[in-house]
Amino acid sequence: MEKKGEQKVKRPDLVVFDEDKQRYDAAFRPYATNVGAPQIKLPNNGSWKNSQIYKANKHLKAKYEALKAEYDALLKILEYNELVTASKFTFEPLIGEVYHLYNNTKEQPFLSIIEPDSCDFQHLGSFRLTSDYLWEIVEEKSNKDLVKV
Repeated sequence: MEKKGEQKVKRPDLVVFDEDKQRYDAAFRPYATNVGAPQIKLPNNGSWKNSQIYKANKHLKAKYEALKAEYDALLKILEYNELVTASKFTFEPLIGEVYHLYNNTKEQPFLSIIEPDSCDFQHLGSFRLTSDYLWEIVEEKSNKDLVKV
């Protein structure tokens, strides 16, 4: 603090002096203040950051791929449901039963209980009505054993 008429004392750059408190405070600083002190080097976090970014991106990509696979599966279920519900049928489907989808001579889809072995129409697929009232596709394995796809 300067009083009127006093001139500010110019101290060398190496001297650590707090003008507000009017004291030398090099010992109170959290860093080295003299020329002979070791150089302050910041740690190189570049490789750590890069590896963490790589791991985070890999994790996010895996989550994205899982969500995309689930989305694609939902789209496939939607397509099956639209295909089956848009077809012609004259009965009320029962939950858990397997029905077969065919194209008639006019290329119009229809749902039937007749097995593909016993029918001459173009077989489009076999479907089971779930308890959620969604149609899931099933395919024939062997000896009339049906497997969920």
